[in-house]
Amino acid sequence: MAGATDLPIVLYHYVHSPYAQRMVAYLTLRKIPYTQCFQPNVLPRPDLKEKLGIAYRRIPVLSIGRDVYVDTRLIITKLEQLYPASAAHPGISSSTPEHRLTEALLSRVVTDGGIFMRAAALLPAELIAARGAQFVRDRADLAGVDMRGKGDEASPFSTDSLNARRPEAVAEIRDVVELLETTVLSDGRDWLLGTAGPALADVEMVWPLRWTYRIPGGLPADVISKKLFPKVFSWVERFERAVEETRAQLGEPKTVKGDEAASIIVGAPYAEAEGAVVATDPVVAAEGLKKGNDVKLWPTDWGFLHKDSGKLVSMDKTEFVIETGGTAGSIRLHAPRHGFKVSKAGGDAARL
Repeated sequence: MAGATDLPIVLYHYVHSPYAQRMVAYLTLRKIPYTQCFQPNVLPRPDLKEKLGIAYRRIPVLSIGRDVYVDTRLIITKLEQLYPASAAHPGISSSTPEHRLTEALLSRVVTDGGIFMRAAALLPAELIAARGAQFVRDRADLAGVDMRGKGDEASPFSTDSLNARRPEAVAEIRDVVELLETTVLSDGRDWLLGTAGPALADVEMVWPLRWTYRIPGGLPADVISKKLFPKVFSWVERFERAVEETRAQLGEPKTVKGDEAASIIVGAPYAEAEGAVVATDPVVAAEGLKKGNDVKLWPTDWGFLHKDSGKLVSMDKTEFVIETGGTAGSIRLHAPRHGFKVSKAGGDAARL
């Protein structure tokens, strides 16, 4: 097995995905080279489903060698482990226990605590409508709403639904921006933890705000603006410049089509040694899971209508790993324990 830093990285994403922007910012600031494979912003995505056998429908997806990782929280954790700080790949994570706790909490609360969901609800209804019925139905599928036999007005992304949620979203995001303005950024520092440059804590906090600020009409200027919150807006702009300046030094990543991306992945060694299924894990014990079991794997919050199937390779306190594959060959698919579920194939229906 080759060292991880010698293996190719492929990032499947599309430009306007906020989670992909988070990932691109991290890779850029760490100067970790990667190849990108652009995907449509709606299903189907045959580059993933058919060529690699990955049913997971969220973006981004990242491979290191023949190991493929989903969920940006796990992806960043793995890159922190497999690409330790060096002259070639400068570290951006903190060394103190207090700051590491801050990074971990931000990683969870921005997604699980609803900050991103409130930011997403700021999307103007007319902008969503302009993307067409296919986009509206695709996002309903992402939210777990089966639209078969229903009109588009039943979608949580219909114009009426979006307009109804927007005022509360504005209030919630305003509160988050005000909290940053009046606490950690109030003393004039450039970065959240007082570091010399953008750190992992900045990456974990800035991405939904950075994404929202780019959306025409996303923020009502009378409630959330640079005039009202100059320190927060300056911090976001500073982060944007830092990423752009580093990208200018590195150059744009190579872009490939799906066939070449899949060939790169299945033609590479695995980045990690094969793990074990920990017999003492309470879920393993309760469900009688064993290495080699045919299982299904899916996220429990968004996109749970799409389940990956494969053989259970390993399962520990932090992640699930299954072996799956498509027309290009087999791969190992990694998903975090947090926010995901695994069960024996055919046994998941009663557990949703």
